[in-house]
Amino acid sequence: MLDHIGFRVRDFERSRAFYDKALAPLGYSVQKEATREMTGGTAHCGYGADGRPQFWIGEGEAKDGTFHVAFAAKSRADVDAFYAAALAAGGRDNGAPGVRAYYHPDYYGAYVLDPDGHNVEACCRVPG
Repeated sequence: MLDHIGFRVRDFERSRAFYDKALAPLGYSVQKEATREMTGGTAHCGYGADGRPQFWIGEGEAKDGTFHVAFAAKSRADVDAFYAAALAAGGRDNGAPGVRAYYHPDYYGAYVLDPDGHNVEACCRVPG
C-alpha cells in the first residue's frame, strides 16, 4: 500500500552508516541519492531493492516524537541478522527478536532505536 516513506535525521552521515549496516541483512541498500548539490541544500538517500527506493532519510533536524517503521524480512534468521547488525552499527535495543503472537500467531520481530531514537523493526510472518 505504501509507495515510500521518509524522515529527517540529525546527523545524516551517522544515520546513513547505521542504516547501511542494519538493512544489509534484509537485502536493502541505497538505491538512489540526492546530494546537497542536487537539492541545493540537504542530502537524502533512499533504501530499497531492485532499483526502487522506498525508505528515505534526509538531512535536517528531527522533529519532536519518534517514528516507527517496520521492514519486511524473508525469514526469522533475517530478523535476527538485522537485530545483530543494527546493534553493531550503534542502534539501541528496543525489543529482542521473538514471537509477538498478539500481532499474529507467526509474527516474529525485533526492534532497535536508531541514532535519532526512531523505533526501527524487522519482522516476518513465516511459521517457525
